[in-house]
Amino acid sequence: MPDNAPTRGFPNAEFEMRLDRAQRRMEALGFDALLLTTEPEIRWFTGFLSQFWLSPTRPWFLVVPSRGKPIAVVPSIGTDALARTWIDDIRTWPSPRPTDDGLSLLAEALRDAVGACGTVGLPIGAETYVRMPLDDLERLRSDLSGVSWGDATGLMREMRRVKSPAEIDKIAEACRVACDAFDRMPDIARGGMSEIEVFRAFKIACLEAGADDVDYLVGSAGFGGYGDIISPPSDRPLQAGDVLILDVGLTVDGYYCDFDRNFSVGPPSDAVRRNYEIVWQATEVGIATAVPGATCAELFRAMNAILMPYAEAGAAGEVGRLGHGLGMVLTEFPSIAAWDDTVLEPGMVMTLEPGMATAPGRMMVHEENIAVTDGAPRLLTRRAAWEIPVLEP
Repeated sequence: MPDNAPTRGFPNAEFEMRLDRAQRRMEALGFDALLLTTEPEIRWFTGFLSQFWLSPTRPWFLVVPSRGKPIAVVPSIGTDALARTWIDDIRTWPSPRPTDDGLSLLAEALRDAVGACGTVGLPIGAETYVRMPLDDLERLRSDLSGVSWGDATGLMREMRRVKSPAEIDKIAEACRVACDAFDRMPDIARGGMSEIEVFRAFKIACLEAGADDVDYLVGSAGFGGYGDIISPPSDRPLQAGDVLILDVGLTVDGYYCDFDRNFSVGPPSDAVRRNYEIVWQATEVGIATAVPGATCAELFRAMNAILMPYAEAGAAGEVGRLGHGLGMVLTEFPSIAAWDDTVLEPGMVMTLEPGMATAPGRMMVHEENIAVTDGAPRLLTRRAAWEIPVLEP
């Protein structure tokens, strides 16, 4: 890792700033407390980073009162890890305990925060979920019969949408790592290797470049293009004339990059060269459009206008969106889509992902990561070459 890589974790001042922002909005919205159950929201307030979230057995809770510091209600196995964060009110139980898996402790913490008849905010809207059994949630609400409940989706979107400079630096480092790995592709991938072998070699390159984990890597290869970019790799060998795409979401200190690169196995055909240049140019237009005050819908229309004249049967944008937010989760709110009028603000981190159908069953997709600034956006990825890179056939 380079000497100028961002420091691991955050100083307490970062979390104090986040809590102050949230509590001011809670007061304005009438929330006496927030109940958070998912990894990104809990980590945003606490700094608790663990792969233990992959286990669905134990629930984890955070109560954010309208005044004072958050209260962690967590399985006892998490006591030491939470104690290393800035949180000091940590209430634990020996989980799993099906008869009372933290519910009584959680109810007590919520009563401490809101009293007998306050209002609890819980994110329940699009792109959210409640990470506890539905039976337990219903029991909790029954036990707190005098408490009102409201949807805190908008509040949490507002909090996480704009990243701090320290957060952006971590995303930029993840992008740097992935770019370094992509630079090695001509040395680690060639014709005759199976997709599985290429994916494994690229993951190793990402780890060697400084990734903590490579938990998202999808892509495909096919003659003149590809038709599926979300499935695991196959044992099909790369052949001359193939176009290979790798789309990577690796993490550094809990923050993601998310972008792809295309490669031609052997010299590209004129059609492949043209299609690559079109999606590259659409990305260029997206970069120029991503300034404060522009909306996600305007950004979508600007990129889609480049794609539409060339897409097979007008299929540009049929994927539903041409990019999204990025941060602690691989895909975050908002969406670069015709229906999303979210206004871009300095500090938002976005993927630009124009793609189009190039022939029946074939497509070309390109993706870069940017941070919105007071002026021109900051490119977090190293811009892809304007001509498609070539691998040895």
